[in-house]
Amino acid sequence: MLAFVSATHADVSTRVVDGDTLKINGITYRLHGIDAPEASQLCDLPKGEKWACGQKSTEELQDLIAGQTVRCEDRGHDIYGRILAACWAGKQEINAHMVNVGLAWAFRRYSLDYVEHEGAAREAAIGIWQFETETAWDFRAQKWNVSVKSGDNEDCPIKGNINRKNERIYHVPWSKDYNKTKIDASKGEKWFCSEAEAIAAGWRAPF
Repeated sequence: MLAFVSATHADVSTRVVDGDTLKINGITYRLHGIDAPEASQLCDLPKGEKWACGQKSTEELQDLIAGQTVRCEDRGHDIYGRILAACWAGKQEINAHMVNVGLAWAFRRYSLDYVEHEGAAREAAIGIWQFETETAWDFRAQKWNVSVKSGDNEDCPIKGNINRKNERIYHVPWSKDYNKTKIDASKGEKWFCSEAEAIAAGWRAPF
């Protein structure tokens, strides 16, 4: 199935969630075969320095789709109900581009489509390959484990918050607003054990 949308059309809403996720007319598209740094993630540089690789990855995707027609090809769904997709900004394949410029990893656990692209970026020592750094999946696992051990709700550390607009938003341990988000059960806020559980209950991820 193909979905055709345009960031320039007034009746189409195209938004970058992070470096590997787009939301088009309210539908979430997770870029197939790649995994970008999380929005809150910092990556290592030589001499102990760090840079905001998650923020840079998000900005790169925003720049790539700006003013472009975005086309996504459905590759199935993930466990969170998001559409897995190969997407294009004009004639540029977005998935390949994000790996080519060193702002996403080839997600070998699910696909080998972008392994060669990753190899070229690694050889060029650009982006996340400037220095040895933690992968996005290890970053998420580490944040999850810390939250489970030190959090308020043991094995269910995802925070289901209701904001001032009465929007139900869940925050995973690697979300940028996770630490400052407090849960008040008297207001209907909840803890969740998985993203799938939060989504099924009607909560959405933060933009």
